[in-house]
Amino acid sequence: MNLPEVKIERPGVLGWRERLVLYAKLVRLDRPIGIFLLMWPALWALWIAGEGNPPWGILLVFVAGVVLMRSAGCAINDFADRDLDGQVTRTRGRPLAAGLIDPREVLGVFLVLSLAAFALVLLLDWRTVALSVVALGLAVVYPFMKRYMHVPQLFLGAAFGWAVPMAFTAVTGSVPASAWLLFGAAVAWALVYDTQYAMVDREDDLKVGIKSTAILFGRYDRLIIGLLQVLLLGLLAYVGYLAGRGAWYAVGLSVAATLAVRHQYLIRNREPAACFRAFLDNNYLGMAVFLGLAADYALGWQS
Repeated sequence: MNLPEVKIERPGVLGWRERLVLYAKLVRLDRPIGIFLLMWPALWALWIAGEGNPPWGILLVFVAGVVLMRSAGCAINDFADRDLDGQVTRTRGRPLAAGLIDPREVLGVFLVLSLAAFALVLLLDWRTVALSVVALGLAVVYPFMKRYMHVPQLFLGAAFGWAVPMAFTAVTGSVPASAWLLFGAAVAWALVYDTQYAMVDREDDLKVGIKSTAILFGRYDRLIIGLLQVLLLGLLAYVGYLAGRGAWYAVGLSVAATLAVRHQYLIRNREPAACFRAFLDNNYLGMAVFLGLAADYALGWQS
């Protein structure tokens, strides 16, 4: 989605159209990669929990909830980083960092989106509603962690992966061991792609004091990303085995493994543009896993 540029001299003088454009940029509607990265683990979980046929009502709630919560997460992230984003090349043009909107507006956007997501969850059972409170807490806490610890990506992974136990609870009323293994895969995947993302900003982050796994891993970044990729694929394979998946799921995992190798190639020289390309390409990895899973259930090729 291409959003029009908003050029103003005084932030207080804004028409409603211009303000809506700024809000859309605030929540990254023009950059939906975060929606996809949050969506794929939710879809993996819904298809496994629903044995290839998740209830459509629950599916629609999760899809809409993913869009709302990712958008809310962007708003609270920019509020937390409002004094830092202006010092980082990639983020200095964000509406809040550029002074185009007020921090109170950002909190208002976050609150409205969070309440809308919570209203959707109320359509589900009380167990899923209870788990959604944890999801909200993780979304609020994550943006502040980069000031205090070098692995804020763990909180991001937990926030993005929390859709997995929620999906199992919504569909089956429980969270089996396989769901927690799938949650672990989602966390490992977030560590992979968000480290690649952090490699883009590593030099700026060192200057302004932002902590990240890219800084923590240092010259071992590619090795650790590789180990996490192996862990991700191993967990996904084992979850598939527990779910009785067969040939088509194996094809999906093979495509995902090929993409992981491609990502290693892209980040080989640690060039920011190539690292960002690897980050974006993770969308296709998540898609490959889902398409393999969906095809396996649809065609009934089980091991």
